[in-house]
Amino acid sequence: MEAAQNQLDTVSSNMANEDTPGYQSEVLGFSDLLYNTDNDDPSTAIVGSGATTSMLGFSQSQGSLENTGDPLDVALNGPGYIEVRQNDGTTGLTRNGSLQLNARGQLTTAQGQELVPPITLPKGTQSSQVSIASDGTVSVGNQKVGQIKVVQVAAPDKLIPQGASTYSASAASGAPIAAKGVTLQQGYLEQSNVDLTTEISTMETAEQAYDMGSKAVQMEAQLGQIAATLK
Repeated sequence: MEAAQNQLDTVSSNMANEDTPGYQSEVLGFSDLLYNTDNDDPSTAIVGSGATTSMLGFSQSQGSLENTGDPLDVALNGPGYIEVRQNDGTTGLTRNGSLQLNARGQLTTAQGQELVPPITLPKGTQSSQVSIASDGTVSVGNQKVGQIKVVQVAAPDKLIPQGASTYSASAASGAPIAAKGVTLQQGYLEQSNVDLTTEISTMETAEQAYDMGSKAVQMEAQLGQIAATLK
C-alpha cells in the first residue's frame, strides 16, 4: 500500500506541474521487499513482504517549445541547464527560461534568482531591446552585456530537486560542466515534459493496487479474528 501511495504522490506532483515551464517529470522504480520462509506453515512456503519504491530520477525527454513572443523568454534545445543563484547562495540548475528584470536591471528567473554569472542590462533598457543569441550571448543594441551560461551534468537523473523547476548537483550527478550542442531559442519556453495520458494511466493502476492492498489488510484482520475465536 505504501508503494502505491508513493506512486500516487508522484503522479499528483507531475500532474500539478504540467503547466510549469521546464519541469521534468519524476520517475519512480519498484522493487520487491525481502522474502521469508513462513515457519508456521509446514509447507515452508515463501512469503513476500510486498514492494517498495525508490526515486529513479527525472525524465530527460525534451518538452515541446511554445512561442511566447516575450524577448526575455528562452528555451533550451538539447540536454542542459541554466545556472542560477539560489536563495542560500548556492548554485542551482533550471530549464525554466522564463526570465525577467529585477530592480537593479539584472536578469533573473521568475522566482527572482539571479543568473550565474550575473547579467546586468544598461539602465533604462526595455525588454524589447534585448537580443539573446543561440549561444546565450545577451546584447542590447550592438552592445554585448553578458552570456547565459548553459551547463550539463553526467547523470542528470541524480540531481536533487529544490522546487520551482530548480535542481542542485550532487556527487551522484557529477559537477556541472559547459554544455555542448545545446542552443537557446529566444521568445520561446520549453513546456513540461509531463505526459498526461501516461500519468492518468499510472494513477489508475496505482489506485487499483492501493484498493487491493487495503482489501487484503482488511481480510487479514478478519481472518485473525476468526482464528482467535477458534483457539
